[in-house]
Amino acid sequence: MWGVPIVTKANTSIKGLVTTDGWRGYIIPGHELVAPKDATIITKLRAAGAIILGQTNMPDFAASDTNRSTAYGRTGNAYDVRFSPGGSSGGTVTAITSNFALLGNGTDTGNSIRMPAATSSVVGVFPTRGLVSIAGIAPLDWLLDNTGPIAREVTDAAIALDVMAGEDSLDPATAGSQGKAQPGPYTQYLKPGALKGKRFAVPAFILDGDPPVFQGVCPNATAAQFAKAKEESSTPLNPETQAAFLKAVEELSSAGATVLIDPQIMPDSFADAASHICTLPYIREGTDKFLAGFGPEQYHSSVEYEHAVGKPLPGFIIGGEHTGMFAAVDIQQTTLETDPQAEITLLRPRREMLAIYEAELDRLHLDGFIYPAIQMAPVDETMPQDGRLSEGPHSATAWVNMLGVPAISFPAGFYDNGLPFGIEISTRKWHDGDMIGWVYDYELHTHHRRPPVLVERGLLPTAAQPPAP
Repeated sequence: MWGVPIVTKANTSIKGLVTTDGWRGYIIPGHELVAPKDATIITKLRAAGAIILGQTNMPDFAASDTNRSTAYGRTGNAYDVRFSPGGSSGGTVTAITSNFALLGNGTDTGNSIRMPAATSSVVGVFPTRGLVSIAGIAPLDWLLDNTGPIAREVTDAAIALDVMAGEDSLDPATAGSQGKAQPGPYTQYLKPGALKGKRFAVPAFILDGDPPVFQGVCPNATAAQFAKAKEESSTPLNPETQAAFLKAVEELSSAGATVLIDPQIMPDSFADAASHICTLPYIREGTDKFLAGFGPEQYHSSVEYEHAVGKPLPGFIIGGEHTGMFAAVDIQQTTLETDPQAEITLLRPRREMLAIYEAELDRLHLDGFIYPAIQMAPVDETMPQDGRLSEGPHSATAWVNMLGVPAISFPAGFYDNGLPFGIEISTRKWHDGDMIGWVYDYELHTHHRRPPVLVERGLLPTAAQPPAP
């Protein structure tokens, strides 16, 4: 990667620069979160010769499906700035699809590499959790967080993943990964015809718009609280998105793959059971670990931040009266290592759901699952959606984070208004190379990507239209 220009997301520590995490509270004069050292992936990218051009905008704490930041404002979609690029890696996908850099990193706690990639006609890789270190990346939820490359083409993403992957003593999840993962370089899996004879299936709960509850529902929740959380998680699949997806299924079939669609494959009951994977009691621990190693001299914990600044960090990242993205109540913060309830709160449900996932792959002799990377087209942020300012677009893919399996989002065409559409493949843990190879073959068959027409203010009627091939 010698001399390759890249960008990095603003929650990724770069020594001497402010890790804004998209939030104005980390750029308060005199209290800035200045990184004392590089994140592990930055160290690896620098060693490979990459040139860091700058940091990309993101929403506060990566806690949004769009890209509005209290630190630096809004990022618009490169295909039409009125529309959302998704979040929380919307700044990176906009920079990459606009040719500002060759590639960048995104982070992903529930969809934040894959969904923005789908809005912007780029490739976004969510590696098997533990293949790439997240040390030095400000967490939203350290038990769901991941990082991976975003690029315009599969080949560039594969090369970047080679550089980013590897064991790291600062991230225990990477221990032993070298012996589990498919060996690099990942470019060796990029072969024409890789899709021929492969079998995929579509999770029914995604088509039904009934995903698991993000960050889960803890064991102390009542039946009514569980039902309410599930109802609020409902994310219907837009008809035009479903139509675009079915076209992509036809393309996969034309490339030699078999795609199964059946209401009994990964049904809504899978999403219900996965909703019991609860990470909420451990959110503060992740934030405190990050600040301990990558915080500025003034503060190395959430408590020290409050003492230094006079205000606490938000419940998004430390818990409190309301915890996590959806403001869950009655969540007592503890540490995963010492919590006697960790087995029933997180560890056992996660093991059980991973076993169900793998059993479904075995039962149907599948290579992976295929589904829309986004449940709707990018939304117009110049007007209210459902009576309020949009917080979307949304996806139904956070279950990938909950299981830690690899997934990849990639271009699959355009909507009638010229905005991009993307699909996603997930597969078995540590089979990242095979997964990337399938997408490479799809890319060869379809050549869907078209660069945006960058227009000042992006408000011309033709701004969202891709150029003719």
